[in-house]
Amino acid sequence: MNIHSFLADGDQQSKQYKYVINSTRKVQEHRTNDRSKSTLGDSYLRSFALKSAQQGDYTEAIALLSQLISRHPHNAVDYNNRGLIYFQGGERQKAFYDYNTALNLNPNLASAYNNRANYYAACGELAAAVADYDQAINLNPCHVRAWINRGITWRDLGQYEEAIENFEVALLFGQLEGHIWAERGRTYHLWGDWNCAIADYRRALTQLPSIDNSKDITGCRLRLQLENQLNELLSESAS
Repeated sequence: MNIHSFLADGDQQSKQYKYVINSTRKVQEHRTNDRSKSTLGDSYLRSFALKSAQQGDYTEAIALLSQLISRHPHNAVDYNNRGLIYFQGGERQKAFYDYNTALNLNPNLASAYNNRANYYAACGELAAAVADYDQAINLNPCHVRAWINRGITWRDLGQYEEAIENFEVALLFGQLEGHIWAERGRTYHLWGDWNCAIADYRRALTQLPSIDNSKDITGCRLRLQLENQLNELLSESAS
C-alpha cells in the first residue's frame, strides 16, 4: 500500500469548488472568452481546473492552469497545482519542473515541498523525499499529508518505529484518519505485530468510503487494498 501519489496538495482555491459547480455555465463562458483579466476570472479558471482534474480530465486541467500561468507567470501556486496534475497524469519530469519553479518563486510553499517529495518517493529517491517532507513540516507543522507521506517513506526504508511515530502525530490533527490507520496498520503488518495491524485495518475500514463511491476514487482504491490485506492477514493468523 503506497499512497505517495494521492496524498498530495492540490488547488489552494478548493473552497470555491462548490460555488463553481453551481455556476458551470459561467465557468464555461470564461473558458471560451478570455477577455476578462479580473481576479474573479482567475478564480473561475482555478476552480474549473480542479474540477477537471477530479474528473480525470488532466488535459483540460493543464490547459486551464497553463492559461493562468501565462497571465500570472510569478504565481507559485499555479505552478505547484499544474505540477500535481502532470504527476497524476504520469508526466513526472514536467511535474518536477513545475514543483521546482514553484519553489523558486516561493521557497516557503510547504505544499510544493510535499508534492516534490512525492515525486522523489515515486522515483525511489527516498532520502531526498524525506528531506522535502522535513521541509514541508518545518514550514507547516500541521501539514497532515506530509506527516503521513514521511511515515510511508520511513516504512519503505525499513524504519518502522519512525514510521509509527509519524502516523501517531498525524492522528492528532483529526484528518484523514482512515488513511492514517490504514498506513499504520500496514506498518505494523510488515513489522510483525499482526494484532495491532488487524485492529488498525478494521478502524480504517470504518472511515473509508464504500467501493461503489465514485466521488472518492482514492479512498475506494485504498479500501480495496485494505480488505485484501486484512483477509490475507486473518487467513495467515488462522493457519
